[in-house]
Amino acid sequence: MRARDSDWEGVRLHVVTGKGGTGKTTVAAALALALAHDGRKVLLIEVEGRQGLARLFDCPPLPYAERKVGIGPGEEGRAGGDLYALAVDPEGALLDYLEMFYGIRHAGQALTRLGLVDFATTIAPGLSDVLRTGKATEATRRKAGGREVYDAVVMDAPPTGRIGKFLNVATEVSGLARVGPIHGHAETVESVIRSPQTAVHFVTVLEEMPVQETLDGIAELRGLAQGGLQLGGIMINMVRPVELTDDQLDAAAHGALDEHELDLGLKAAGLEDSLGLAASLAAELSEHAREALAQRSQRHRLDGTGQPRYELPLITDQMDLGGLYRLAAALRDQGAA
Repeated sequence: MRARDSDWEGVRLHVVTGKGGTGKTTVAAALALALAHDGRKVLLIEVEGRQGLARLFDCPPLPYAERKVGIGPGEEGRAGGDLYALAVDPEGALLDYLEMFYGIRHAGQALTRLGLVDFATTIAPGLSDVLRTGKATEATRRKAGGREVYDAVVMDAPPTGRIGKFLNVATEVSGLARVGPIHGHAETVESVIRSPQTAVHFVTVLEEMPVQETLDGIAELRGLAQGGLQLGGIMINMVRPVELTDDQLDAAAHGALDEHELDLGLKAAGLEDSLGLAASLAAELSEHAREALAQRSQRHRLDGTGQPRYELPLITDQMDLGGLYRLAAALRDQGAA
């Protein structure tokens, strides 16, 4: 029996998307760490070939092989679980596919040497997506000794602008094969992606363009949801704390702060040239207040989606494993994992 439930009980494949620059890969890694608690085994998959996970976990570039990269957070006397990572590329996924269904991996390697794999995935980009999503769904379904090998799989997916096409596997391959093994493989992939075992999470920051892209992505996937696609949570990254009250925010945003009061406070703290500092502080506070109010407006727009929302703090230092654990703890505390 688990210590506590999360918002996503029953979900085993977590697809993470987001606009470029929102920290999508970082949040995917933090979610995977958060899920790797209480002895659970989690696989984190990268599909864009950027080796962003290797940089985050400070390890050599990931090969097309499942490698242990970390240990999940322990809690209440229980050990953390194991976190594995994998960088998926179409070539490796195709070789896996040929070995799994036909037992002809060596023939696939010959095709690779001839450049036919690159040729096939270039003229049929939908095939590349099927191969990459197929690896994630295979890991989700894989069993050994009668139980699942991984308790959860997290996929660092393409950006929001491409996520609908990436996940709409059946449509993407319909022009390639209406029958046969490729079509059958696509249907198997689709059956996992459009099941309650899968949820698609969106990463954003509280700025107009990323929020708009998130809203557009949610609207697009809702159009696909009639086929069973499950929308996940909205993970708001890089949130700055707001220390001012609503009245103070309003006054600062309108440039109506009492500089004399600020001056007295600075003098009480023993700061020299407090009058000049008070004016500079008032200007800083005004900028901070306008930014905070703009972010509040963007947060209200996201509220309108009705999806669960999770907020992750801004890590001011360079992101490292310690920062990932902080984000993972925030996700656990809010029920995302």
